[in-house]
Amino acid sequence: MNGNLTEGKITTGLLKFALPLMAGNVLQQFYNVADTLVLGKFLGPDALAAAGSSYSLMTFLSSIIIGLCMGSSAYFAMQFGKKDYEKLGNGIFLSFVLIGILALVLNICVFLSTGWIIDILQIPAEIKGMAREYLLYIFAGISAVFIYNFFACLLRAVGNSFVPLLFLGVSVILNILLDIIFVMLFHWGIKGAAVATVVSQFVSGTGILVYYYLYFPVLHVTRKHMHWDAGILKEISKLSFLTCAQQSVMNFGILMVQGLVNSFGTVVMAAFAAAVKIDTIAYMPVQDFGNAFSTFVAQNYGAGKKERILKGIKSSVICVFIFCSIASLLVCIFAEPLMCIFINSSNIGVIREGVRYLRTEASFYFGIGLLFMFYGYYRAVGRPGISVVLTICSLGTRVVLAYILSAIPSVGVSGIWAAIPAGWVLADITGKVYFLRLNKKVLVNR
Repeated sequence: MNGNLTEGKITTGLLKFALPLMAGNVLQQFYNVADTLVLGKFLGPDALAAAGSSYSLMTFLSSIIIGLCMGSSAYFAMQFGKKDYEKLGNGIFLSFVLIGILALVLNICVFLSTGWIIDILQIPAEIKGMAREYLLYIFAGISAVFIYNFFACLLRAVGNSFVPLLFLGVSVILNILLDIIFVMLFHWGIKGAAVATVVSQFVSGTGILVYYYLYFPVLHVTRKHMHWDAGILKEISKLSFLTCAQQSVMNFGILMVQGLVNSFGTVVMAAFAAAVKIDTIAYMPVQDFGNAFSTFVAQNYGAGKKERILKGIKSSVICVFIFCSIASLLVCIFAEPLMCIFINSSNIGVIREGVRYLRTEASFYFGIGLLFMFYGYYRAVGRPGISVVLTICSLGTRVVLAYILSAIPSVGVSGIWAAIPAGWVLADITGKVYFLRLNKKVLVNR
């Protein structure tokens, strides 16, 4: 276990830790990209629109579990920085039980409310059947999402970001192969894409669980760790639930925007379904850099190295700016060819709308990159509530502006696209104000 971020060169250590995280989340997005590619090319815009609406919902549900795991990982990283392995072991046990129970309850609830969910999403009547079928199968992967993300966050908390990448790589390749087999050879339609994703998720979850058991005995939970500790549970719950709130509020806002997008018909739905995949992959690496930065801050916060945290903030902002500038340029230039990867060139209206979306969002990638850094910082220093405030600022602005602007006939759907970066900018300003007010208190008067 050689992932100690409290020593050595800051920028080099951060990048070494962050690069596998970045690559891993890009690979995770390929779960849905594979579905989008196969559905868009071989089953048509209707199937793509149905899966796109389902994707937003599944992202929201997954964000609840991922947020809980990320919050717990901040606690794990702090204890690892302190080298307090007793509290670390007890924390692993308590958080696994807590999140596992919540994941099970969530799974049962969504299975029972599928019909109601479809109505809330305003999915057009002609594709309701496909959306329902896709959802019923994709919901089966919620437990796999929990298993993979819990152990991936645990390993990352102690500085191992490479192993989660390996298991994701294997499962992505499997996902693509199964997409081809189930959709193109077996002709299972939209169900085949969902089954391929779920099987692949279980492979990555099972694989990382076995690896943890075989190769990380120092992190094993033994009988002495299996006890109730109200103090530890309170601390984990605070980090987990507030991080979960931040993640789920963010994706709930996206879900509300998805409902508005659906009201513009299947052409806009298909454009959004394809473009949002490209958009997410483009800025996902900087989101993972924010998570790596969070682990760096949490370990050093636990070790009491405040000067190292301040130096890490400066170098991280520079890295985020460079990456976002490159990503913005590439997406703006290649927006149309990227859309054509998912949509047949004959669907001119879908491609045109997707290009408009991509160029609007890509122009402001540094805004969301900075926001991810604020999320990671406040989570790492035990102030996850501030991340929730920033998310509400971002998503509240996005949703309100989207509904107001899109109702203007001369603006229409372009108003939805413009509202998204406006939310990023407002949240960044708020995050900076909090940082200036709380920085001395957080890093000096602990």
